[in-house]
Amino acid sequence: MPKIKAYTPAWLSNPSPGHQLFIPNNDGQQSTSTFSSISADYLGPRRTVARRGTEVFIAVGREIRWADLVYLKERWQEKAAQARGDVRVKREDSSGLDDGDIIRESVETGCAEGFRTIKPPALGSDIQQLVISPYANFMAVVTAHTVRIILIPDPSHLTAPTVDTIKPKSWSLGPTTHADDRSPIAAALWHPLGVNGSALVTVTKDAVVRMWELSQKDRWSFDTPTLTIDLQKLADGTSLDQNFSASEAGNKGFSPDSFDMEVAAAAFGERGTGGWSPMTLWVAMREGDVYALCPLLPSQWSPPPTLIPSLSVSIVGNLAAVEDDPNISAQAKLLAQQQLDWMSDLDNQEPRVIEGPPGEPPTEIYSRPARPGVVPRLQGPFVLDLGPTSDEELDLELTDIHVIGEKLNVDELMLGEDEELEMEDAEGEGLSLAVICLLSSSGRVQVCLDLEGTQAQWLPPRNKLKTMGRLVGTPTLLTFSSIDTLNESEISEDAWPVFSPDVTSRYSFFITHPSSITFISLSPWVFRLESELQGESEAGSDFRINLLVNGQASTRERLHSNPNQGDMPLPLTAAVAIRDPDLGYCLLSATPFEPITMTFEMPEDEFAPIHASSPSLSRDAEVQPLEFFGPRPVYQPSHVFEETSALPTFIDRLRTSRHKTIMHQEIRLSPLTLQIFTEAHQILSDETHRLGIGASEVFRRCMGLQEQLKQQIAKANEVKARVEAITGEDQSEDGEPESSNAAIERRLQEAKERGESLSRRLEKLRKTVNKATSRELSKKEQEWVKEVKTADAGINGSMQPGDGSNRAKQYMDRYQKVVVLKDELTEEAKSLDVPAGEEEDTPNLAQSDLRIPSELRRAKIGQVKSLIDRESALVEAVKSRLERLSVG
Repeated sequence: MPKIKAYTPAWLSNPSPGHQLFIPNNDGQQSTSTFSSISADYLGPRRTVARRGTEVFIAVGREIRWADLVYLKERWQEKAAQARGDVRVKREDSSGLDDGDIIRESVETGCAEGFRTIKPPALGSDIQQLVISPYANFMAVVTAHTVRIILIPDPSHLTAPTVDTIKPKSWSLGPTTHADDRSPIAAALWHPLGVNGSALVTVTKDAVVRMWELSQKDRWSFDTPTLTIDLQKLADGTSLDQNFSASEAGNKGFSPDSFDMEVAAAAFGERGTGGWSPMTLWVAMREGDVYALCPLLPSQWSPPPTLIPSLSVSIVGNLAAVEDDPNISAQAKLLAQQQLDWMSDLDNQEPRVIEGPPGEPPTEIYSRPARPGVVPRLQGPFVLDLGPTSDEELDLELTDIHVIGEKLNVDELMLGEDEELEMEDAEGEGLSLAVICLLSSSGRVQVCLDLEGTQAQWLPPRNKLKTMGRLVGTPTLLTFSSIDTLNESEISEDAWPVFSPDVTSRYSFFITHPSSITFISLSPWVFRLESELQGESEAGSDFRINLLVNGQASTRERLHSNPNQGDMPLPLTAAVAIRDPDLGYCLLSATPFEPITMTFEMPEDEFAPIHASSPSLSRDAEVQPLEFFGPRPVYQPSHVFEETSALPTFIDRLRTSRHKTIMHQEIRLSPLTLQIFTEAHQILSDETHRLGIGASEVFRRCMGLQEQLKQQIAKANEVKARVEAITGEDQSEDGEPESSNAAIERRLQEAKERGESLSRRLEKLRKTVNKATSRELSKKEQEWVKEVKTADAGINGSMQPGDGSNRAKQYMDRYQKVVVLKDELTEEAKSLDVPAGEEEDTPNLAQSDLRIPSELRRAKIGQVKSLIDRESALVEAVKSRLERLSVG
C-alpha cells in the first residue's frame, strides 16, 4: 500500500510555470459550470494525460501541452535558489513578473522552460483521450467521434529557445470511417504484437472492431483499416465463409443487439504474458456482458521470443489429450485441429528480421495465418459465476475493463532443455490464470478469474456445418471478489470511472472517479493462490482457498477526494503513475483548472542514487528525520472567485441586438422588460449561488484550520517536551531549571537504585523458584540417600531378611547388639547402684558375696556409666539424623 509523502509540489502549483500546463485558455470564457456540463454531455472515458518517460502530454480543450517534468523541476529549483537573496525586494514589489515575462526572459537568455504547445489540425471537438504507442513514436488523439495520429516530436524541441506552437506531422485516421456522423469511439488501443508498435485497434460503441496497420510511407494505411469485424454479425455467425465486415452506411437501424451490445471499453493482455493473452481482445458491454476475440492479429505481427514456442507446446499437448479420448465432443476435436492448422501455418513461415526501435533488439515479423480463418469466433457472453444476484447489482453499467494476463509457464516451455531462459522477473511471477477486472459506474470492481483459459477459436467451415452444428457451451468467469470504492452519496449515473495501471506491479492499479482516486492491489492474495494451485499436496487446500476468498485480502485505499465545485465535482482525468529517480514514485491527475499530484514512498526494490564513499555521507544517510505530522494537500479556493461575470457580456449583446433601443430608455413595465430581467436574474442567481457555495467552503476550511492549528500546537509541545527531556533542559520538581550535571547525577542515582531494586527482586524470585522446583540429584547424592534409606529400614525393622546389602546387615547387627548391651548394662547398673546407708548396714554380706575392693568396683561402675552415656548419645544422634532425613 503506497504511503503518501507529499502532495502537489511547489513547481506545479500556481504561479509556477508548470501550473500553466493545466489551466484552460483565457479566451474561452469557461467556468466551472461549463466544464461540469461538458463532462455531463460527454459520456465516456477521460484520459487527457499521457506520458513518455518523464515527458507528459496534457490535453486542454483542442490543444496539447507538452513538458518535461524533470526539466521543469530543475529550472524551478534554480530560479528559487537565485531568488533567495532578493526575496524581500520581490515581496515588496506587488507587480512582479508573471509567467509570460518569465518565459520571454528564458527565451532571451537562450534557455526554454521545458514545455511547448502542440496544436493538432482539424479537430471538431475537445480531446477526450491521449493514447501513446508502445515505443512512444505515435500518439492517438481521440475525440468523441474522430481519431488523429500524431508523430511525437523529438524531445530537443522542449529545450529550444522558442515558445512557438508546434504543429507536428499528423494523419486523420479513417476520415470517412470515424466521422462526426458515425458511431462514437469507445476505445482506441495499440496492439501489443504490432510491428514496432504501429498497429492500432479502434472499437466503436456500435460494436465494430477495426485494425489499422500504420506506416509513415503509406498514407493509405491511415485511410482504410486492414481488418473490420462487426461483432453483432459475428455473434450470429455460423461458418467461416460469411462476411463479418461492417457496412459502409453504418448501423443506423434499431435492433436488440444495438442496445445489448453497446461497447463500454476494450483491453488486451500485456505483451510479455503467457498463453493467448497478448492476442485476445476483451470487450466489455455497457449492459454488463463480456466478450472475447481470440486470436485477433494484424496482417504483419511481431511476437516476443517465447510466445510461439509456448503456444506450440500447449497446442500439441491439447491435441494429444483430446485426439484419442472417446468422451471428447466433435466440436472440441475440431477446435484442437484448427489450432494445429494455425500453428502449422506459422511453422511453415520464414520470419523476416528488421531493425527494432532504438535500444531494442531486431524484430522477427510473421504473417497472420490464413488457416483456418482471419476472423476468430466471438466467445461469450461470459457467465460470471458467484457474481451479483440482486436486481440492483445486476443493473450496474460497466465503464471499463482491465486485463492482467497469465504468467509465462517457463517450466513447461524449457522442459528437457539444459539452458535457462533469460526473462524479466515480472513475466515469470504472478498467477497462472488471467485476471479480468470489471468496473461499473457505481465504483464497484469485480475481480474475475479465467479458470478455463481463453484459447483461440474459430467458426466451423461450411462443409462441416451440418455435421458439427453450432458450438455449444457457455464460457464462464469466476468472480473472486467484489470491491466497492464509493459511498452511496458519491454514486452518479453520469460518472465514468476508469482504470489506470501501476508502474510497480501489474497486480495493482488506480481507479479514477470524478469524486476520488482509489488504489487497489491484488498482490496480497495472488501469490498465495498461486502457491495453492501449484502445490503438490491437496490436503486442506479447499479450506485455505476458502479463507482466501472470504478474507477480502485485496488492498484498497482512497488517495484523493475531489471536492465539489458547485453542485457537482469537476471531472478528473485518468491518473498516470510515474517512477523515476529524479521525480520518485508519484501519481499525476488533473482537473480542468489545476494538477493533482501525490508523491509516494519508494517500494522496497527502489533504485537508490549512488553516492561517493565518504564517512560524512554514510553517516548522514543513516539519520532519518522524524515525522511528526502527515502531509496535507494545499487548499485551493473555488475557481468561481477567479471567473468573470457573464452579465457585462449579456449587456453588450443586448446593445447590439434588435432591442438595443430599450437600453437608452426609461424602464417601463412590458413583456420585453420582464424577459430581459428574467434572463439577467438567471445569470446573477447562478453566479451568486456558486459564489455562495465557494464562500461556505472557505468558511468551513477556516473553521477546520483552527482545529488543525490546535493539533499542530499540541504536537509541537509534545515534541518540545521530548527534546528537553533528552537534552536535560527540563525543569526539576520545584519548578526551577536543573543543570546538566545535576540532571546526569540524578539520573545515575535513579538508575543505581533501580538496579539494586531489581537485584533484590531477582534474588527473591530465585529463592522462590528453588523452593518451588527440585533439581536432579547427582550420583553421589543418590547413593547417599539410598544408603540412608537402607539404614533406616534396617534400624526400624521394615527390612525383610535377605534384602539389602551386607553393609546394611552389619548396621542392623551392630544396632541390635548395642540395644541388647544397653539393656544388660542398665539392669546391672540398677542392681549395683545401692544407697550409702544400706551399704553400711550390711557390709559383711556384700564383702562376703563379692570379695571385690570398693575402689575398684567404683572405678568399673564409672567406666560402665560413661560407656552407657556414650552409646545413648550415639543412638540419639543416629535417631535424630534419621528423623531429619525422613522429614527432608
